[in-house]
Amino acid sequence: MATLTIRNLPDDLVERLKDAAARRGHSMEQEIRLLLQTRYMERSEILDQIRAHWDDATAPSPDEVQRWRNTGR
Repeated sequence: MATLTIRNLPDDLVERLKDAAARRGHSMEQEIRLLLQTRYMERSEILDQIRAHWDDATAPSPDEVQRWRNTGR
């Protein structure tokens, strides 16, 4: 695995990262790793999340669609 060094982070950003990590019971390093993994997911992971979201979604009823049309949505 690679090692990444980030220099010149603003002190307030470091404090926010530490606070977020503490709330989740993580080290700051683990928190940053999770943030990066979430932000830069593999394309297949993103597509899986989209599919899961739409699988859980329910289609609007015809009456609901008509109400949206009537209100200009």
